[in-house]
Amino acid sequence: MAAPTDIVITGIGVVSPVGVGRQAFWEAVASGAGGIRPITGFDASGLAVRFGGQIIDFDPKLCVRPRKSLKVMSRDIQLGFAAADLAVADAALAAGAVEPGRFGVVFGGDMIYADIEDLESTYRLATAGGVFDYHRWAEAIQQEVHPLWLLKHLPNMTASHVAIAHDARGPNNSIVLGDVSGLLAIAEAASVIRRGWADVMIAGGTGCRLHPTAMVARGAAQLSHRGDDFASACRPFDLHRDGLVNGEGAGAVILESREHAMRRGASIIGRILATSSRCEPRARHDGVSGAALRQAIRAAREAAGLEPRDVGHVNAHGLSTIEMDRAEARAIVAELGDVPVTAPKSSFGHLGAGGGVVEMLASVLGLAAGIVPVTRSYRTPDPQCPVNVVHGVPLAGRPATALAVNACSTGQAVAVAAE
Repeated sequence: MAAPTDIVITGIGVVSPVGVGRQAFWEAVASGAGGIRPITGFDASGLAVRFGGQIIDFDPKLCVRPRKSLKVMSRDIQLGFAAADLAVADAALAAGAVEPGRFGVVFGGDMIYADIEDLESTYRLATAGGVFDYHRWAEAIQQEVHPLWLLKHLPNMTASHVAIAHDARGPNNSIVLGDVSGLLAIAEAASVIRRGWADVMIAGGTGCRLHPTAMVARGAAQLSHRGDDFASACRPFDLHRDGLVNGEGAGAVILESREHAMRRGASIIGRILATSSRCEPRARHDGVSGAALRQAIRAAREAAGLEPRDVGHVNAHGLSTIEMDRAEARAIVAELGDVPVTAPKSSFGHLGAGGGVVEMLASVLGLAAGIVPVTRSYRTPDPQCPVNVVHGVPLAGRPATALAVNACSTGQAVAVAAE
């Protein structure tokens, strides 16, 4: 009998700027294709940065059921629902194949900003003579806004919709902790199975940083302004990087105990060896030093029973900002030496809470194919980022293990070891 700690991956679902679905995504990643392009989903002419990792081949009407649910789903939720649905199909989980009480969901999400079209008429009614009036707003919002409007913007609704659609009545949770949310969702889902509370979990993350309200609220100070070469704008660890690139996307995996997967004859794609998370409490004030990431890397590696030489590669956070890349590079080198590093954000940008899972899946699929995917657009090494970046052509011949990491500006860090 397999150990209860043996957690396997049996299904993958991806909705990303480089492809929708497992096969399309992997073909793009393996070939080094990019998905950063001019924004066409809305009028971006008034923004300082008008490009990003935009998904162009996603029709929510074909992916969301029942279709009426679209009325209460933001784009983040739509993307997450679709990724989970693809993962369930990829795992060949037929309806009723899992005892509902032993089937759960954990999803990572971002703060979901209100759609402009939902509030535009209310705003206009609250404006008189070019001046916004809060008293008018209180009255106008009752007249104009749909009573269920808030359901579009609650980050826990992705897990709720997914659970309802698949009759998953087991543990259900949502993690909203910025860039680390997706990998933390995988860690929590694996922990739920290890604790014996479920046999199967849908774990994922979803984010849409290409939202006009979000882009205005966050500003452009941390963004790449390389509009003349947008396809190569995201350059993690490169000397000439000038900022991150916003994107949108979602990823999901089906996690099972090995015993359950074997009992139903499932195809096993990979295995979660260990997970770890740490925090730098002073990061918000002093900046990220990389200490939490170092600790998370070490803890996950040790829990997985791996020596530094046993780690085939690191799937880096690779944000493409000056300070975060330097802090991450120092942490990786300090813990793992000259380990090969790949940074998938270079292909599709920063997907927020959806990034961690989508990025990890590039490594999981790479392990199955025997290669480490390249870091797109990496050209000139930065002496202050002394990591061994995989670029040019995929790397073969490495141990079949990967360490996926994410970190965020508030100090949290997470690492997931997989094979």
